[in-house]
Amino acid sequence: MNYEQRKFWILVIIVSISGFSQGMLMPLISVIFETDGVSSALNGLNATGIYIGTLLISPFIEQPLRKYGYKPVIITGGALVFVSLFLFPFWKSVIFWFILRMLIGIGDHALHFSTQTWITSDAEKGNIGKSMSIYGLSFGIGFAVGPLFVPLIEFSEVLPFVISSALCLTAWSLVFLVKNDKPEALTGDANKSGWSRYRLAFKYGWIAFLPPFTYGFLESSLNALFPVYALRMDFGVSFVSISLAAFSIGAIITQIPLGMLGDRIGRSNVIMGGLLLGTILFFIGSQLEHSATAVTVSFALAGMSVGSLFSMGITYMTDLTPKELLPTGNLLCGIFFSLGSLSGPIFGGYYLQVAQGISFLLLIAGVLFAVLCTNVFYRKASSKKFAAGR
Repeated sequence: MNYEQRKFWILVIIVSISGFSQGMLMPLISVIFETDGVSSALNGLNATGIYIGTLLISPFIEQPLRKYGYKPVIITGGALVFVSLFLFPFWKSVIFWFILRMLIGIGDHALHFSTQTWITSDAEKGNIGKSMSIYGLSFGIGFAVGPLFVPLIEFSEVLPFVISSALCLTAWSLVFLVKNDKPEALTGDANKSGWSRYRLAFKYGWIAFLPPFTYGFLESSLNALFPVYALRMDFGVSFVSISLAAFSIGAIITQIPLGMLGDRIGRSNVIMGGLLLGTILFFIGSQLEHSATAVTVSFALAGMSVGSLFSMGITYMTDLTPKELLPTGNLLCGIFFSLGSLSGPIFGGYYLQVAQGISFLLLIAGVLFAVLCTNVFYRKASSKKFAAGR
């Protein structure tokens, strides 16, 4: 294995830190707060701490990356994640845990932004879908393993935090084995103020930012509030862990095949097909909630359909955006993912309070359907514009 291959696999392992910490924290803290009698609205608001942290750091992270390179940003982000995880057991407080979640959001975003920009910048054009699907696979594995740590609270509330902190520290230490590098220098219109770069990148790739937004909404609402909904439906904690893990495992199974399929038939086609299937499967799940097995199966199949939306959106963005704007495009993907993740617990929490007796999975199906319609209208508009240009 040469250095470039070794570096790629180290980055892939490192990004699993983000998936694992998010996959464990959201259902774990939701279950703890629900058991302690915290309201679903406050429970959902607390879960937004990760994504508020992501949004807070977003305007300030691109310049350090361009100035100092990828490695220092990854080191800083990873340190914030494992230290914050370690501090959770020291003070059980809604406000203190919200602050720690914000710090994890900052660290997670530093990891995501640096690793995905590094990978998309180095990947060969014909294999970028495969490279990013492996990236998404790593995140998905971490995310799938995370909820499996939730039942450890039956032994001790401290145990999941300590174990997760140690695992994150181990993976983070691998970054010291790679050499630092920097993104491609800016030229022309891109070499202007940050807002000009944002506008330019948004102009090129706004449709590609919707899949990360959708996946963020899906991931955060399912992991933060589905446990609350399931417990109120008298499903056990073990069922919640298994269902969420089934979604993540479904996403893991199809990450690489869908990434390679996108290289062959186009990212837009794969994204729209996934959104359609996801809408149907979550709707079916909402009608079969009397059966824990049926819900788990629908989660697994839905994960296979929409679990790659985040990595697929990033890859789609690289198809539409000039290479020198890839850091900006990756940053906007992260921002849209955070906006989706932020809105998921907020709207989901209020949905649980207002729409009592109506399946929580219908909310997920409705969001997927709305984004599908937007993609359909975008394709029709693009076809008309192309025809007019000819």
